[in-house]
Amino acid sequence: MEKNSIETDKKFMRFAIEEARRALKEQEVPIGAVVVCGDRVIGRGHNLVETLCDATAHAEMQAITAAATTLGGKYLKGCTLYVTVEPCIMCAGALAWSQIDRVVYGAADPKRGYSTVQGRIFHPKTVVESGVLQEECEALMRDFFKGLR
Repeated sequence: MEKNSIETDKKFMRFAIEEARRALKEQEVPIGAVVVCGDRVIGRGHNLVETLCDATAHAEMQAITAAATTLGGKYLKGCTLYVTVEPCIMCAGALAWSQIDRVVYGAADPKRGYSTVQGRIFHPKTVVESGVLQEECEALMRDFFKGLR
C-alpha cells in the first residue's frame, strides 16, 4: 500500500475513533464508524445499542444509514467504511447489500467478527483491510471491558 494511502486510512480511522469515544461517554461499547466518499466523511455512527434498546444499532449500521441519506440512495459505491472493530456478520451483510467499495477496520473481533463465518459475506468487489491504528482500537475495547469487571 502507498504511504499516502496509509496516511489517509489513519486520518479517517481517527474520525472513527472519535465516534468510538462518543459511544464510551454514553456507556456504550466503544465502536465507531465513518463512511468516506472521495475525501469527505458522509456518514458517522457509534454504537447506540443500549441507548436505543436495539440490538441492530451498531456503529456501522448508523454510519451506513447516514451515508445513504447523504447520497440519496442505498448503494455506497465509491465509498470506504472505517470502523474501529471488525464488523459482525449482521453489519458485514448490510455492507454487502450497500455494495461499498472498501472496508477498513482497526481491531479484529475473534469471537463475533465476520471472519469467524465460512464463505463470502461482502460484495465480491469489496476490498477489506485490517489493522489500521489497531493498538488504539484494541485499547478502547480492552479498557471498556476491564472497567466492567
